Amino acid sequence: MKIVILSRNANLYSTSRLKEAAEKRGHEVQIISPLKCDLVIEKKKPQIFYNGSFITDVDAIIPRIGASVTFYGTAVVRQFEMMKVFTTVESQALVRSRDKLRSLQVLARAGLGLPKTVFTNYSKDTEQIIEKVGGPPCIIKLLEGTQGVGVVLAETKSAATSVLDAFQGLQARVIVQEFIKEANGSDIRAFVVDGVVVGAMKRQGKEGEFRSNLHRGGTAEVVELTEEEENAALKSARVLGLGVAGVDMLRSNNGPKIMEVNSSPGLEGIERATGQDIAKSIIRYIERHAE
Repeated sequence: MKIVILSRNANLYSTSRLKEAAEKRGHEVQIISPLKCDLVIEKKKPQIFYNGSFITDVDAIIPRIGASVTFYGTAVVRQFEMMKVFTTVESQALVRSRDKLRSLQVLARAGLGLPKTVFTNYSKDTEQIIEKVGGPPCIIKLLEGTQGVGVVLAETKSAATSVLDAFQGLQARVIVQEFIKEANGSDIRAFVVDGVVVGAMKRQGKEGEFRSNLHRGGTAEVVELTEEEENAALKSARVLGLGVAGVDMLRSNNGPKIMEVNSSPGLEGIERATGQDIAKSIIRYIERHAE
């Protein structure tokens, strides 16, 4: 089977592990940058031109599309879909998951637990917004932020008002969420592949840090999910249409609260914390579904 990994950097842990796992199972692997693909859009003959030649005979793709290149990366995934190539993450699901506001609306409609969330179109009534999420402390997030960047914990009403005013003065779109104190600066990532949780880790922020992102110095350890948490992770991936997903949730006194569902979750943290071969699980997913 010929598998293409869409990645801008062949040396990234996730990309290299996927390549290694696929080759170990006897597949041919090509790593291509989605930004260097030219899309030939023609009636009944969609094609992709890359490095001087057309890409042909591909059985499956694994999109590793960074948030900063979602628009063009999604177009490349869509072109492969038009060429009848199986993808581990469909283009529509990728777009849906990257739109934080839309994904929260989809998850809420499906009945999943979420932190109380308010989105506003530059409203001046900041005090009302803060009260609607239960008052301070509260979390203020940039809609376009990733890896903990653009996330602020406002511990007082005046601090929250100042942050909101500053973001809105820059015309930056934000969401305001309740702070789940009992999570104690930790969250859980459940890694879902083809409707199965193949690994789960608990991420703990470093001392004095409310964000648990590993990129910000957090630590990770294997964790056993409750039945409610596992069901929430599986349902989150399913309603967003993701065959591969990293579902981030908080443990609250009222059950799991979904924070975000990542369509290109990294493999390094989850593999090291759990000891599971997540890359192999993704390749086996392709083997089950690609023609």
